[in-house]
Amino acid sequence: MFLLSVATIWALACITPGPNTLLVMRYALTAPRRVPIVAATGTITGTFCWGLAGWLGINVLFQTAPFAYLALKIVGGLYLVWLGAKIFLDARKARQATDLAQRVDVPLKTAYRMGLATNLANPKSALFVASLFAATMPAGTPFFYGLGAIAVMLVVSTVYYACLIGLITHPTTAAGYLKAKKKIDVGVGLIFVGFGTRLLLSQR
Repeated sequence: MFLLSVATIWALACITPGPNTLLVMRYALTAPRRVPIVAATGTITGTFCWGLAGWLGINVLFQTAPFAYLALKIVGGLYLVWLGAKIFLDARKARQATDLAQRVDVPLKTAYRMGLATNLANPKSALFVASLFAATMPAGTPFFYGLGAIAVMLVVSTVYYACLIGLITHPTTAAGYLKAKKKIDVGVGLIFVGFGTRLLLSQR
């Protein structure tokens, strides 16, 4: 029952649109399939890091050392704003794509790093995971339950991104994207800027 609760809550978190999903979607639409797969792997690595941090009680650290959370929030917010601005400017400069063959082959190291950094840029993820564990793990819960919860989070994330990439890379979806590529990329860039700005301005 405990692991089912974790799986349900984490699945709902995964399907909620956010920077991680947008990054993988953009790679899936603009680069060969291996690129979004590697980017998703980076994002899942970030999930492991936040899951481990949440399990070990990073929320306590943020409460006892507020400057640590503030520093992470500022760095993360600035990173998301920078990433959004870069996507926006690249979209404004790029010519309208007319062929699937024009996909950009992003280096796999870059894709992994972007996926990992985008996930770790949001310290609210750590607070969410900490809250998830607090809500589903009562006092006295056996040690290995924490490891089980992290494993469930990784499995759910993997299934989610596999389904997402499979859907987005379908020829029909890709063809529809190409018709409005520039507008979509500009929109994605602005959304990233919005995420970063909201994180910077948030009181918590």
